Amino acid sequence: MTPQLGGVVVRAPLEPDAPDARELLRDELADPRYAEALPNWFDLLSQRVLDWFLSLFDRGVSGPPGLGLVVVLLIIAALIAVAIAVYGLPGRRRRSRVADELFGDRDRRTARELRAAAESAASRGDWATAIADRFRAIARSLDERTIVSVHPGTTAHGFAAMTGRAFPEHAAALEEAADSFDGVRYLGRGGDETQYRAVATLDGTLASAPSPVGSAR
Repeated sequence: MTPQLGGVVVRAPLEPDAPDARELLRDELADPRYAEALPNWFDLLSQRVLDWFLSLFDRGVSGPPGLGLVVVLLIIAALIAVAIAVYGLPGRRRRSRVADELFGDRDRRTARELRAAAESAASRGDWATAIADRFRAIARSLDERTIVSVHPGTTAHGFAAMTGRAFPEHAAALEEAADSFDGVRYLGRGGDETQYRAVATLDGTLASAPSPVGSAR
């Protein structure tokens, strides 16, 4: 219904003039939903890089034959370099996640380092140290291969039980090795060469055994 004032018909403006139109447009664009819909700088940069990369295949790369492939390989190499710089090498990342504790001791040595230490102790006739380090080498080796996880608080017999489920044919030998470890580590026993050779043989057998289908992690 059109309002009337003193017999004069008052009509709402259907077509605003230029200043009114600009004001209406500013008010409308001030709505937060428009700001949220705008692409940010990262979106724009990513799209430009993607467009350029795809254009290499659309129009080809001018130059000697095979230059396009070289460019693509350089891009891939650059992306790998960035990933390494940000995330580090897989081996180093794996090493950084090695638990500080191994059967109650702070020990971040690799399986190879533990085996070398065990052999050195055995050459000196220090069978207690040799047995302890060789058993730790078994645990570290299986942890490095992601077959059995050794967490802080894991005991020698707890590890033997987990590993025995992954390698049931070696369950008895694992329990004997755990007994030898506990004997020299907690019960003050000196150990002997026979015990060490048994643990070392078990270490070599498990190190060369293929990973089981299911892990005991």
